[in-house]
Amino acid sequence: MKRNEPRSFAEIFNEAVEQSGHADTFAEQQAAYLWSEIVGPGVNRLTTRRMVVRGVLHVTITSAALKHELSFHRTRIAELINTRLGKNVITSIEIH
Repeated sequence: MKRNEPRSFAEIFNEAVEQSGHADTFAEQQAAYLWSEIVGPGVNRLTTRRMVVRGVLHVTITSAALKHELSFHRTRIAELINTRLGKNVITSIEIH
């Protein structure tokens, strides 16, 4: 039996996700998770829901003033998330 070079768990996991055909769904879940890291703990504390549907990140915010402020930064936040993922997953952000 031939031995292979050791591989990291991340490499094995990413290969399994690719082979299963769920790479896009996994990338969308990663994008939703990155919301809290990109906007920080203050904004994340006022975020009640976030989900990605067909490339659109839907975020529910409890503060009307924050919704208004974030509406000006939607494009930049989407760019930051896509940069962290290394590919274009988020096409737009809808704030509810």
